[in-house]
Amino acid sequence: MKDLKKEDIQQEVFDLYDDYAHNKLNRRQFVEKLSIYAVGGVTVSSLLSFMSPDYVNSLLVQPDDPTLDSKFIEYESPKGGGTIKGLLSKPTTIDKKLPGVVVVHENRGLNPYVEDVGRRTAKADFISLAPDALSPLGGYPGNDDDGREMQKKRDRNEMLEDFIAAYHYLKNHKDCNGNVGVVGFCFGGYISNMMAVRLPELGAAVPYYGRQPEAEDAKKIKAPLLLQYAELDTRVNAGWPAFEEILKANNIEYTAYIYPEVNHGFHNNTTPRYDKEAANLSWERTIAFFKKHLKD
Repeated sequence: MKDLKKEDIQQEVFDLYDDYAHNKLNRRQFVEKLSIYAVGGVTVSSLLSFMSPDYVNSLLVQPDDPTLDSKFIEYESPKGGGTIKGLLSKPTTIDKKLPGVVVVHENRGLNPYVEDVGRRTAKADFISLAPDALSPLGGYPGNDDDGREMQKKRDRNEMLEDFIAAYHYLKNHKDCNGNVGVVGFCFGGYISNMMAVRLPELGAAVPYYGRQPEAEDAKKIKAPLLLQYAELDTRVNAGWPAFEEILKANNIEYTAYIYPEVNHGFHNNTTPRYDKEAANLSWERTIAFFKKHLKD
């Protein structure tokens, strides 16, 4: 069996994975279509394994990092799912109040990658809260396939309320300076956009490859936006030109980057869609953006 590398994977395979990850294909359909590309010593099982997330070997900040106080908490979301679990992380080396960042997961619950992003945010001197929108259903089940199925059972607007409640939890936390932003990925990018719509006092929003709000909603945005897109993500990018027109017409502060030759999910370092250069640059920009807009 051939040892696969990212360069061995055709773009069509990444596109198939994107359809699968966004519920346009079920697992059986995904595997069937994947078989077309199982040639030259490449098997379907090796392709499937290669495209699947590797959470064990991908953590950048360990859960027991001694420079962090990182623990699961619960908060109330009365307009959403009720009691929501989230990972609250903050540095142990700073004794002043910190700006807050809500970290919003993809369409599969609070998996290890997004927990790690929460800790990465705290390492940059923020207090972060990464909620699990699957909390009312028992929480992230330990694998993304089941997580996607679970998340489909929740109402999208109620999940938005869960993350709005997380914003208020952080804003009123004793260790927060009252300035709170949001960063989110995929589904979380959409939620980040919608939090900017719903929360005029939001300090900053950084949606990664997130679906754009409807025109009437987009006009309501007050928060500065840092929009991170992937050039090969034609599905999400299709909505960008119209969104940009609204942002310009309403004098909404925004900066947008479209990272060349990368796929949707390029920040997620657990799958081969990951692009290290684009991920690192986008994260540097994210942290700088938060420091600009959320510091006292």
